[in-house]
Amino acid sequence: MSAVQSMKTPDGKVIEHVAESRFGIWFLGTATWTTHVLTRAIKDLERLIPERKTSYPVVVDVGCGWGRSFALLNERFAPQQLIGIDVEPEMLAISTKTIADKKLKVELKQGDSAALPLADQSADMLFCHQTFHHLVHQHEALAEFNRVLKPGGVLLFAESTKAYIHSWIIRLLFRHPMDVQRTAPEFLAMIRDAGFEIQEKSISYPFLWWSRSDLGIFERIFRIRPRANHEETLINLVAVKR
Repeated sequence: MSAVQSMKTPDGKVIEHVAESRFGIWFLGTATWTTHVLTRAIKDLERLIPERKTSYPVVVDVGCGWGRSFALLNERFAPQQLIGIDVEPEMLAISTKTIADKKLKVELKQGDSAALPLADQSADMLFCHQTFHHLVHQHEALAEFNRVLKPGGVLLFAESTKAYIHSWIIRLLFRHPMDVQRTAPEFLAMIRDAGFEIQEKSISYPFLWWSRSDLGIFERIFRIRPRANHEETLINLVAVKR
């Protein structure tokens, strides 16, 4: 397990987290991340939303990183208020530049997913993309997601599973709290137990090239298809607050 560290937010709250590697921080700003990870996830999640609305007035990105999601969320969901939250001051500083470059209106907040700096029932949509497997206190984070979402509000959840996070290449290049990683069925059970409804048609299991131990080389070069009963490496889902 990577070392859990403690840090204080500006309001004095102590946050436990695993600091990302320098490679991981750099990777979040690459075209590969933006195109093949982030954009593909948002496109997939969008089609999974039940009774999709034209606009979601308050959209929150938990774990916003470089802020690469802001323009995509703004285009697709037409929020009146877009909020980005991250635990790392460095990420918020980068997001500030992204907002300026894209000429977007986004409110940034430093905070812990297990103690979100948001009022009860204040959000219509919460976007959690490749953030949850970084969290030390996952059950508490889901309780917070439930608290800040309005009744009927939607959680867009895109995650890497235990099989991927425990793979050799991820262990080598990134840093995560390894003992809290979960399989796809375990993610589903945990989110449902936290008070969210997930329809079967709102679940997707993409098996993208970058999530495979061979980075998709066997299929792309040797035309060897993945076995049908492979363990899922990714899960995308849309959950609705009951």
